[in-house]
Amino acid sequence: MAFTLASHILLVPFGVALPAITLLMHYRGLRKGDAVALLLARRWSAVMAVQFAIGIVTGTVLSFEFGLLWPGMMGRWGDVFGLGFGIEAWAFFLEAILIAIYLYGWRRLKPWTHFWLGLPLPLAALMGAFGIVAANAWMNTPRGFTLNASGKPVNVNVRQAVFTPMFGPEYWHFVVGVVLTAGYVVAGVYAVGLLRGRRDRYHRLGFTLPFTVAAILTPVQFVLGDSIARSVFHKQPVKFAATELVWKTDTHVPEYLFGRLHADGSVSGGIKIPQLDSILAGFRPATEVTGLTSVPASDRPTVIQATIAHWAFDIMVTVGSLLVLLALWYGWCRLRRRELPRSPWFLRCAALAGAACLLTVECGWITTEVGRQPWIVYQNMRVSEAVTGTRAASLWTMFGIVVVVYVLAFGSFLTVLVKMSHRWRLADEGAPAGAAAEDLEGDTPYGPRPLSTTASGDRGDE
Repeated sequence: MAFTLASHILLVPFGVALPAITLLMHYRGLRKGDAVALLLARRWSAVMAVQFAIGIVTGTVLSFEFGLLWPGMMGRWGDVFGLGFGIEAWAFFLEAILIAIYLYGWRRLKPWTHFWLGLPLPLAALMGAFGIVAANAWMNTPRGFTLNASGKPVNVNVRQAVFTPMFGPEYWHFVVGVVLTAGYVVAGVYAVGLLRGRRDRYHRLGFTLPFTVAAILTPVQFVLGDSIARSVFHKQPVKFAATELVWKTDTHVPEYLFGRLHADGSVSGGIKIPQLDSILAGFRPATEVTGLTSVPASDRPTVIQATIAHWAFDIMVTVGSLLVLLALWYGWCRLRRRELPRSPWFLRCAALAGAACLLTVECGWITTEVGRQPWIVYQNMRVSEAVTGTRAASLWTMFGIVVVVYVLAFGSFLTVLVKMSHRWRLADEGAPAGAAAEDLEGDTPYGPRPLSTTASGDRGDE
């Protein structure tokens, strides 16, 4: 499950956010009569479709794993929190239909009609995210049920089970995080092209729009990250203690940047900042922070698990802080000179920002899941009670098959992307001098129509 989730989650930012970024570029192309923007939107939509196809494979495996690997959890709690998975499934099928319509419409629909039919795509993606985050938030702060004499959940309240205390902080942190991740990754591709001397408008626009979206959202995400950490402090104090390596409940608690927790409660390595953890948690040094020893050892993460969650959390904070500086650098140059920063180091950092964001996506999942141990449903069911009793040999066989499937799927994904990129580059470089951007490929966004007609939208037919 860890392997499949860690692999699938790399595709999630593109499945949720790439439709919105593509439609934003599409709107710019239609609104300003910008053929280059239309060409970028058309190409991004092709990448979006390939990514969605791979997501079908990885997501289907995950859906089977919930039943095969976690029968204890699904059998006991499925009636309580299963609605989230149902919402995600409906959103998944709706998104598949909308992507098909959007791809089909490039050469068959009038420009503005095509755009408006594509506009529900981001909403479907957000609905899918709603379902998954609702299920995960419930696992962190389970609500909406009572337990009968035998310990089984009864009197299910669907609204309370969906809108749990952690849902709001998790959902907005997730949505903003995946949008800025997709923005930085897409911009990073064009940053590499700019570093290689491709300074044409195609690469500058392909970089500027997604990077601007990501740069605007970066400080917002930093604030949301602080908010969700404070929510964990109040709603899951033991998880907070694990992510901050707090051993004993106390005030004036120091903050450790990285470091390693030991069985006696000591922390080695890292950087110790006196009182900062209490200040961050409650805005004053006298804030009391719950420690790991406030609960029995069987009800808290082990020292290894706490260290893993702590490192994952610190990596997120470190990368987020660096991205805020990068966004400020970009914003200063755009506001002052109305152009991209001239330093090659900016483009190098921008090219790495996408990979750094994908790393934080992984770290966010690790923090959420490892910090909750040993509970799969916080304070209601342990992982050991939920996991399947299948023999180890069968599990290893299944794991081997899954690894092979995922390697083939991601290998195919990267191969298709490389071939598409190569074909597009050849089309661009092979265009005759003075050719319009929309004529660079045989299969153009809206056919060989005059630029004024493209801008006006519905004034022309195929």
